[in-house]
Amino acid sequence: MNKLARFGQQFGLARVICLVLLIGLVALRIWDPPPLEELRLRTFDFFQQVRPRAITQRPVVIVDIDEKSLRELGQWPWPRTLVADLINRLTELGALVVGFDIVFAEPDRMSPGVAATTYRDLDEATREKLRRLPSNDEVLAGAFRRSRVVVGRAGAASASTQPDSEAVNEAGFAVRGPDPLSFLVTFPSLLGNVPALEEAAAGRGVFTIRPERDGIVRRVPLVMVVQDKLVPSLTLEMLRVVTRSEAMLMRTDEAGVRAVAVPGLEIPTDQNGRIWVHFTPHDPNRYVSAVDLLHGRIPAERLAQRLVLIGTSAIGLLDIKTTPIDPVMPGVEIHAQILESVLTKSVLTYPNYAIGAELIAAVVVGLAIIAATPILGAATVFILGGAVGAGLIATSWYWFLAYDLMIDTTFPLLSTVLIYLSLVFVNYFREQQQRQQIRAAFGFYLSPVLVEELAKSPEKLVLGGEERKMTILFSDVRGFTTISEYYKKNPQQLTSLMNRYLTPMTDAIIAHKGTIDKYIGDAIMAFWNAPLDDGNQEINSCEAALAMLSRLKTLNEAFEQEANATGQRYLPFRIGIGINTGQCVVGNMGSDFRFDYSVLGDTVNLASRLEGRSKDYGLPVILGANTAAAAGDRFATLEIDLIQVKGKSEPEAVFTVLGREEVLGSEEFRRVREVNARMLTQFRQQDWRGALETIDVCRKVSDGFGLHDLYDVYVERIADFQKSPPPADWNGVFAYETK
Repeated sequence: MNKLARFGQQFGLARVICLVLLIGLVALRIWDPPPLEELRLRTFDFFQQVRPRAITQRPVVIVDIDEKSLRELGQWPWPRTLVADLINRLTELGALVVGFDIVFAEPDRMSPGVAATTYRDLDEATREKLRRLPSNDEVLAGAFRRSRVVVGRAGAASASTQPDSEAVNEAGFAVRGPDPLSFLVTFPSLLGNVPALEEAAAGRGVFTIRPERDGIVRRVPLVMVVQDKLVPSLTLEMLRVVTRSEAMLMRTDEAGVRAVAVPGLEIPTDQNGRIWVHFTPHDPNRYVSAVDLLHGRIPAERLAQRLVLIGTSAIGLLDIKTTPIDPVMPGVEIHAQILESVLTKSVLTYPNYAIGAELIAAVVVGLAIIAATPILGAATVFILGGAVGAGLIATSWYWFLAYDLMIDTTFPLLSTVLIYLSLVFVNYFREQQQRQQIRAAFGFYLSPVLVEELAKSPEKLVLGGEERKMTILFSDVRGFTTISEYYKKNPQQLTSLMNRYLTPMTDAIIAHKGTIDKYIGDAIMAFWNAPLDDGNQEINSCEAALAMLSRLKTLNEAFEQEANATGQRYLPFRIGIGINTGQCVVGNMGSDFRFDYSVLGDTVNLASRLEGRSKDYGLPVILGANTAAAAGDRFATLEIDLIQVKGKSEPEAVFTVLGREEVLGSEEFRRVREVNARMLTQFRQQDWRGALETIDVCRKVSDGFGLHDLYDVYVERIADFQKSPPPADWNGVFAYETK
């Protein structure tokens, strides 16, 4: 220890600390965690934004299934005879090779044979004539054989059993160097095309593009692994077909893949076989509209001797990507830019020696600063360091402009700044002890009133609670699984939809003095009479429930209008609400490290069960007996059943609420309540015939109150009891076995 202390005094404690820091930074670069990689990627993005690739040639043309084509030719998918017309037209105009950024995974449902089976009211002669016609897939396959077509395949995120026609075909690859399989992007399986198209195509390539962690497309794999077999990308396969080669070459070393080649073209890649795309801004001149091509409005010289990609820029077909220089770019244009970069020999390269160069620069500059700062002073070293940093940036920029090389300077600059700052702070403050206090961050779901109360009295932020009478509300979206499944490919739209739903529901609760306890997915839990007293808690909860239904109706009308305007499926939101009043424990619940202001008790459990039972009766709101008794003078409440929910031994009379005072005072509701009460009495007395007759009357007098599903429940129960009668001493309670 004495020798170490003496060394520290002679060499300088700041230098020792910075040497350790430099070693740690080198180790960090070798590890290359995602934040460091993202910083490097952002630097390369900036280079492309300042100087994107110049468009010197246009060897690639995109036949665009655009909005104009969809308007004139109809929605996608088109009949494959129409796609065959596209191929035939491209062949006539002299296209070298045609690649599809589309997969035809299922037989065409518009084929004549399908029509013969599915169309109604056809005479047998017409059906037989339709059966003899070739299928649309056969027509398209014929067009493929007369041209040179590369069909697209999609990489699947999970393993699946594919039909034989979609099995992974091992492409012709020669590998010079170590086995590359462990380095390449892997897909568990592929989604291919129907057999006739796969067999007729001149090539098959994967068009799936995986963005980086931040959602930006920078690198696209040229070769992938599927079921331990090498498969080419769509662009690489197009290059193979156009060069009439039978195989492709991969060059590898111990670090991974270095390049992929077809005759006359060698394409540098990263170690994972991905090409760094050298982007130009979105260029409309790359595109020709599919409908214009079909109608002969495109001159032959526009397509002759060109590589052609067929894809879409239509927003509704969801093939939109983000690139370093464009927030919105059709995926098919990324494939076109890859081909352009390769054919014009302007591919970006991040060579395997780049890491070594970055580490050497960081170590040399770091050691120079460590040695010079105590001698020259912080200000002088700052000026010199700035000059060195500017030189590193200028060198990196020159390599990018002159040689399309990407050499990162962010890490040497970052390490230099960190070492310099460490030297400064250690030299100026090493004799001072730094004490840091870590304050725990707590998240709370509280009403604004409670937030104000706790802000004035922070000592209340302790575990514990108090017992009081409270009203609890649970609400849940009916059929939410169907809604979420519909938006599974667009989770952002589902999130937006849920926010639009939860906001007015929350506003309705808070407007009637409720406190939001929590959101549980699409469910809401709220309560009344805490933290402040609410003498009208039952009335306010019923007002909130009716307000929620009213706002939901308005929201559904807006959803329907938007669905009609965009052509999407209209999925209305329907909710169930359960409300119950009783004794609860309310307070801060949780652990010493995290707790929420929440409520516990049997009353809460029953409110949750009532919400779950609302779907059984086809009613939007179910009230517990205590809530209905307190609100019965202000609302049109109607008893609907006497139940025993799972987990409780005591029966509970349950009610629904049909409206406010104007409904309560109406003659129609008075008649409904009277007839409904008679039906319940007959049912509980096991007078099945009388109950059924009264149910018929109930249906007539309750028209407009939405009670038909309720009476269907009783008809079904009576049918069951007529087959298996309950005991003679049965008290009319219906016991639910599930939650």
